[in-house]
Amino acid sequence: MYQEGASHLVNSHTTNEAAILSTTSFEEQRALLRQLRTAILQRFRPLLNSGAGPIRMMARVVEELKQECYSYHIAEEIIQEEIVNRTIGDINLRLITECEGEAGSSTDYRMLADELGLALPGEDLAGYTATGETYQWLRAQMMEYERLLLANKFDLRVYDIYAVGNPIMREWLAQEMQKWGYPVTSKNIQMSLGAMDGIDRALRGLAYRYRVENKSSFAMLCPEPGFGVPEWQASTYGYRIERLPTLAEHHFKLSADQLDQVLQQQEDISLLYFTITNNPTAFAYTPEEIRAINGVLNRYRAQGREIFVLADLAYIGTGKPEEDYERMAAFNEPETLKQTIFVSSFSKNYTLTGERFGWVTSGDPEIAAAISVSWSNGVASLPGEWQLRFMAYYQLFQARPWLADKLRSFYRLRRTRFIAQLHRINAEQSLFEEIYVDDDATVYNWSKLKAGEDAFSLFEKTGIAGVPGSGFGYTDEYIRFSIGVIPIAQR
Repeated sequence: MYQEGASHLVNSHTTNEAAILSTTSFEEQRALLRQLRTAILQRFRPLLNSGAGPIRMMARVVEELKQECYSYHIAEEIIQEEIVNRTIGDINLRLITECEGEAGSSTDYRMLADELGLALPGEDLAGYTATGETYQWLRAQMMEYERLLLANKFDLRVYDIYAVGNPIMREWLAQEMQKWGYPVTSKNIQMSLGAMDGIDRALRGLAYRYRVENKSSFAMLCPEPGFGVPEWQASTYGYRIERLPTLAEHHFKLSADQLDQVLQQQEDISLLYFTITNNPTAFAYTPEEIRAINGVLNRYRAQGREIFVLADLAYIGTGKPEEDYERMAAFNEPETLKQTIFVSSFSKNYTLTGERFGWVTSGDPEIAAAISVSWSNGVASLPGEWQLRFMAYYQLFQARPWLADKLRSFYRLRRTRFIAQLHRINAEQSLFEEIYVDDDATVYNWSKLKAGEDAFSLFEKTGIAGVPGSGFGYTDEYIRFSIGVIPIAQR
């Protein structure tokens, strides 16, 4: 009976709707929301693989559906239950509600925003009141580090002709990379506004170097599924993009045999984009797999080919420390290190996505100097306040090593809960062919849908919005979910 009435509301949006909905039950509002969800998916389905691409398309579907629900005055709690946005990868520390055990204990994850200095004094965090002590400490440290820089004849308030960041912070970051055993100094390091900015500048700098050398064609090899932004960046700078689909039986990781075959066939491949711990799949390369990849590359290098590796370390730090160490140690061989450019960030492993703290480490200081043109001709000077905050945060992490452990534990909690939720949904609706268990890293889940299902049908049936596999260069029978912004509902 209500379905006809709900359809009438959808088809004749009038100024009387607020009054009408104020008299309807939650069940009736829920039925209306589901009709709105079906209608908007029908509108957007033909546009899925056009325009801005699948990731932005799914985010747009979610946002526009929410706006329609608000215009119909549907209750906020129903909207939250029926529209679950798992497209965004970032953790919003202010929205954490999980407290395992006693309030104030090491497993009270609501405190993370306060402990990481994001929460303002007195801010309410799901019932926990922030002290704001770390927030204030960071600002006090910024002043002390400016004094330190001035004492070392470096003034952040004037033009920096190199634009790669202040020497003290770069020395600290070199020490960070030395933890993996790499023999690097500040000359190997350039600061960047997050990992994406670092990747962009490295690609631009290498492209400039190729042109100076009169290289007529240079290609970047991109194993897929993978993070797609570097492909767009590389295309902008004149790279040919060589996409290489990986296999499920290899956990969607590039194999040494695949690499060997493509290097034989495509002689212009000059760069491998290599995500050590993968977005979207949440699988990570083993040390043996990394050594096998580097072994193939070094064999071709011995034949006179220069093939760089752009190693994306965005999710190093979200997994088990001992396993991350072994992965990174696999690069510590002279010929490998010489042609590897590492891109690091605090965005994911410390949830500082709004701060944009990143850096680029070139194994060869001569390559660091060669690509510096991207910095000096790109930003003129890295922002002074940003550098001071970067310095303060770095020292916070040195003083509180337990923060990294707590964040890894929190990620594990959410991933485990989300996988359990997917299994419950699958038992009821049979939507998934396989729900993958990750390598205990990243903030994602990558799963395979059953034949006939895709991200749109899953959103319509469950209210959970994920990103289709085509958003990562793969097929839409796969889907990526984020555990990030929204807590996992518990039964």
